[in-house]
Amino acid sequence: MKKVLLLLGLCYALVACNNVEKKAETKYTEAQKAYEQGDYNKAKLQIDSIKILYPKAFNTRRKGIELMLQIELREQQKSLIYMDSMLQVKQKEVNAIKGNFTFEKDAEYQKTGNYLYPSQTIEKNIHRSFLRFQVDETGVMSMTSIYCGSYNIHHTAIKVTAPDNSFAQTPPSKDSYETTDLGEKIEKADYKLGQDGDVIKFLYLNKDKAIRIDYLGDHPYTIKMRSADLIALTNVYELAQLLTSITEIEKEKKEANLKIEFVKHRMQKEAPID
Repeated sequence: MKKVLLLLGLCYALVACNNVEKKAETKYTEAQKAYEQGDYNKAKLQIDSIKILYPKAFNTRRKGIELMLQIELREQQKSLIYMDSMLQVKQKEVNAIKGNFTFEKDAEYQKTGNYLYPSQTIEKNIHRSFLRFQVDETGVMSMTSIYCGSYNIHHTAIKVTAPDNSFAQTPPSKDSYETTDLGEKIEKADYKLGQDGDVIKFLYLNKDKAIRIDYLGDHPYTIKMRSADLIALTNVYELAQLLTSITEIEKEKKEANLKIEFVKHRMQKEAPID
């Protein structure tokens, strides 16, 4: 009697197991169909439902994991195609305008060169206090407040004000220095975009307005910003946006290629069931 009951139990378990696998297989078939149609989100939802609804359908779950890896691989490959296309567009835009800039790079000391607007090169601005803008090849934009005068003001920050009294102000610069040249006091303070108290963005948004610049130091010093410097800011800022986009796309491409290698490595191994 006990043997009969045991056999009946085994048969029941086998039938139940087969039913579970059949139901799970239906979900898998739907997932595979969605995958072939390019509906990867739907395919992934169907695969996830197998694990939730039929946790003991081990054979089908393993097939589902293998299909999920194929989906991840296809998604990353499609992303790479899209990013390559976007990279070409952005690079074309940069190539169309970078001839309008002066490129400076000391091959011996610099790994990355800088783009400047021609009106702001050093030789054209000797003995002048002004804001100088530049962007490096990776899209990192910076601003330098330059002061030239008969006495030191020891400035480490600046404040820019529009006609409506709205303003922006930098935090104290982390990179400033002072020197003297033939009796003239020269001070420079650098501020990177994103660490400049939004001064650069403020100037860009108010590029068509008269701007007052206050040098913040031991002694007050104020100048009016020249229209030529606002034009330089505008052009450098827009180039920076393009170069930053290229850098970000290249970073995403690198990450996508790493994911592809990881997925391919997993596909070569037996899919684990957790």
